[in-house]
Amino acid sequence: MSIRLIATDLDGTLLRNDLSVSPRTRRALDAARAAGIHVVPVTARQPHGVRMIAGQAGFGEYALCGNGAHGVHLGTGETLFEVHVTEAAQRSIARALSERVPGVLFVSVRDGGTTFVAQRGYADLAHFEDHKRWPHEMGAAELEAVLAAPSLKFIVRHPTLTPRELLPELSALKLPGFAVTHSGAPFLEVLAEGVSKAWGLAKLCGLLDIDASEVLAFGDAPNDAEMLAWAGRGVAMGNADEEVRAAADELTLTNDEDGVAAVLERLIG
Repeated sequence: MSIRLIATDLDGTLLRNDLSVSPRTRRALDAARAAGIHVVPVTARQPHGVRMIAGQAGFGEYALCGNGAHGVHLGTGETLFEVHVTEAAQRSIARALSERVPGVLFVSVRDGGTTFVAQRGYADLAHFEDHKRWPHEMGAAELEAVLAAPSLKFIVRHPTLTPRELLPELSALKLPGFAVTHSGAPFLEVLAEGVSKAWGLAKLCGLLDIDASEVLAFGDAPNDAEMLAWAGRGVAMGNADEEVRAAADELTLTNDEDGVAAVLERLIG
């Protein structure tokens, strides 16, 4: 079956390490679109973070943001779907994890990704690259304000523990009602129960009447693994984590070597 949709992660996958889209990659994406193939960014970023590189990549159609929790049309601004972490789930995580791992901090991303409610002290740990936001713009809310509304993405961060170290601490609590992943950024990303990049991609493909076998997907980080396994053809980058390589059907070059373009050039000719 032919490819009708290309789903690609951004950071560490489509983008080079300097966050640019190379001319070679842009040519390959344009060729795919000219062939009638949907090219969809599937990213942990919120829509404002996708729009920062949309001009470089030629994105003007569908995008899956927040690790699949939020489907949008970049051209029209239409929200296709969005699903939130409940207040109850957030409160149970914050209460139990704070007791188990003192010093943990939280952020609620709301309102289509436009509202960023960071707990006091979080901005001191953050850099622009983490959320495509400047730390001085993040604010300093009390925890109750962070937990006061459902989140498209609920962020969990510790000053010294890495996401790989923090994840088993959260998992050990055996709390219900949410999903959790990490993307290579220095924090865990909590999503609504059942949500992943694979979930969001399946939902978009259902709206477009596209079968999983007609999807080509690219990724590099743990939050990409389920998507690569779901797609008819999953491609791991040369710089991908081992669990992503294990989920993929094939391996390409690194993001700095234009690995996405290398595959698309063979596909489209």
